[in-house]
Amino acid sequence: MIDTSAFQGKKASYYTLGCKLNFSETSTFGKMLQDMGVVTAQKGEKADLCLINTCSVTDVADHKCRQAINRMVRNNPGAFVVVTGCYAQLDPQRISQIDGVDLVLGSNEKANLVQFLSEKWTADNTTGEHLHEHYSVKTKDIKTFAPSCSRGNRTRFFLKVQDGCDYFCTYCTIPFARGFSRNPTIESLVAQARQAVEEGGREIVLTGVNIGDFGKTTGEKFIDLVRELDKVEGIERYRISSLEPDLATDELIEYCASSRAFMPHFHIPLQSGSDTVLKLMHRHYDTTLFADKIHLIKKVMPEAFIGVDVMVGCRGETDECFEETYDFLHSLDVTQLHVFPYSERPGTAALKIDYKVDEPTKKARSNRLLQLSDQKTHAFYERHIGETVNVLFEKAPRGKAMHGFTENYIRVELPPAEARQEYDNQIMEVTLSGFNHDKTALLCTR
Repeated sequence: MIDTSAFQGKKASYYTLGCKLNFSETSTFGKMLQDMGVVTAQKGEKADLCLINTCSVTDVADHKCRQAINRMVRNNPGAFVVVTGCYAQLDPQRISQIDGVDLVLGSNEKANLVQFLSEKWTADNTTGEHLHEHYSVKTKDIKTFAPSCSRGNRTRFFLKVQDGCDYFCTYCTIPFARGFSRNPTIESLVAQARQAVEEGGREIVLTGVNIGDFGKTTGEKFIDLVRELDKVEGIERYRISSLEPDLATDELIEYCASSRAFMPHFHIPLQSGSDTVLKLMHRHYDTTLFADKIHLIKKVMPEAFIGVDVMVGCRGETDECFEETYDFLHSLDVTQLHVFPYSERPGTAALKIDYKVDEPTKKARSNRLLQLSDQKTHAFYERHIGETVNVLFEKAPRGKAMHGFTENYIRVELPPAEARQEYDNQIMEVTLSGFNHDKTALLCTR
């Protein structure tokens, strides 16, 4: 039994780095603490508890995590500071030694956050000295699955359906940070979706580390999860976050095309358009398979939005390999490129690859792909001007423009003069006109 008295009236501040999954988990942590009597510190207020949820996908991410920890400690003197997330799993001892840090929880331990706080953060701890303790297990021993279905800052909920990864790509530390692939039951996820409906949810984004790998724990299949979630009345939109090409089955794509609520919107990581580089990365597909998936999506959902992850400058990416990537992406009917420069991570197999790309070359390659992305996104938006579409609007500050997204993920802007508070979290029919001033959205009229 946890004594809640030590939590009552305490103020907490949260900081999250990294992916949507991290933001979802932080939101869940906040809800757990709220149920214990903890309130969220407002801007300018000193917090009693600081929780930093970290990322470690690049060395830049590690640096930002350390900066965030130091800033939270500095702005909240005397606060009890907890660090969790991927960086906490990979380098817990180093983080625990940072001035002001009390508790570092790895990927297995974060599910028991409240229990750890009950034991470590008590009224009896009045010495003023920080604990500098860390708790984590080896990757092979990460077994727990921490459920998360939480409302984001906008209108949508994020439902965590899977955690961990078994792929061990040569450049990636995520399997070491999050453990092997694991998941809850379809039944439990459907129950969480129904709870989201009761809380006013209209849209759910399925999140995870490698969500197409769903079922390793329970013997179920991702397509079966999709079918069951599609039956949940009240949820009008689902979006599938990053889905590996080899796990984007034809059956799944074709089901989404005819489903009630799964939107024509996909995010599929490519990483490289060179088969040579894909082999060096130990990816589970080649460019032929990737192209086949894109072509099928566009065949059954011609107006689908397709986002693609691309990594530039990884070891082994010669000039010729990069040009193959550029030409391949140029040839594909995709909507947006998410471009990431390669970052060397300790302990990864990629460090054994001899050919190394210098930083100026990485930057130049990134800029070329970002320009290509802008061209593709602009063209995609442009061909929808004049159409009448359904948009799920998000709350906006009084006197400001409202924004929302179409079914195929076009960002839409409703001018301030037409914005209404009652439009928040409502699906409304609008007509798309031209671009807004910075070309980040299409203007609309009702």
